[in-house]
Amino acid sequence: MVEKSKLYMEQYKTKQDPNDYGLADDKWSFQRFTEQMKIVVVKLNHLEMEFDLIGVHPAIANAFRRLMLSEVPSMAIEKVYIYNNTSIIQDEVLAHRLGLIPLKADARLFDFVQDDATDEGNENNTLEFELKAKCVKRNVKDSSNFDHIYKNHKIHSGQIKWKPKGKQATLYKEEDVGVIHSDILISQMRPGHEFDLKLFAVKGVGKDHAKFSPVATAFYRLLPEITLNRKYHGKEAFLLQKCFSPGVIGIDDNDCAYVKDSRYDTCSRNVYRYPHLAEGVTLSRIRDHFIFNIESVGAMAPQIIFVEAVKVLKKKCRTLLEELNA
Repeated sequence: MVEKSKLYMEQYKTKQDPNDYGLADDKWSFQRFTEQMKIVVVKLNHLEMEFDLIGVHPAIANAFRRLMLSEVPSMAIEKVYIYNNTSIIQDEVLAHRLGLIPLKADARLFDFVQDDATDEGNENNTLEFELKAKCVKRNVKDSSNFDHIYKNHKIHSGQIKWKPKGKQATLYKEEDVGVIHSDILISQMRPGHEFDLKLFAVKGVGKDHAKFSPVATAFYRLLPEITLNRKYHGKEAFLLQKCFSPGVIGIDDNDCAYVKDSRYDTCSRNVYRYPHLAEGVTLSRIRDHFIFNIESVGAMAPQIIFVEAVKVLKKKCRTLLEELNA
């Protein structure tokens, strides 16, 4: 992984004026853009993705970040009908907690709710759930464990049940639209406490409420660049290595320091604590090389979230061009 990282860092490094922060008035060239712009996936699993976005201006990178956070749709519980709540949690707090429980439902399969829609929606734009639970005391002796003494002592998200609307039962399965995590604690109960709730999930975007954001986090940072202007040998080399994060500075067979992979540098600047080391080290960042990290909440894979953000940006650009040409 380290060798691969170093290879594409050198291969895709672009030359840029160090005083240009992406705001220069140079004439934009599509050919130059296609030659410089690269996306390199470094790490990918069902929840997280790390990739390098290379050869674009900061405004483009930031646009993708903002779109993933606030304009890529997802499904979340929007309305809660409370028929009975005798727990210690207030109705509005309970509704807020339920709204933040992430759902597996793919928002691309549903429509946005229109202003003139009914409160309970329809099969094309709404998912309906229910939560019914009552805490009762079991006939148990000689036990101090509340889970043994009481039934439904703890109410978890897995107790939320999907109620298909219309033809939804033929199109989806509960494991495809239900809660992502079944162990999220909603409330602790005692005898006499009861929930009787009806929940409605709709499609929305993060700029309206954070519960609709498909990502737990999406951020980027510039690729660090470390240059050693002189040789560091022996004790100096090992001291220099300790000034950086593990994996940044390597020591060769001759006890000489070299830059192994600047990608893992956290920009701590510890090297400046030692003037005799700092004078031979240049720390900078590559201004058009962005390291992106996307962490999905689980409804959509991180690579799909990024593609959906690209689609949103493409649609915005088309709308702007149509308005300019009108």
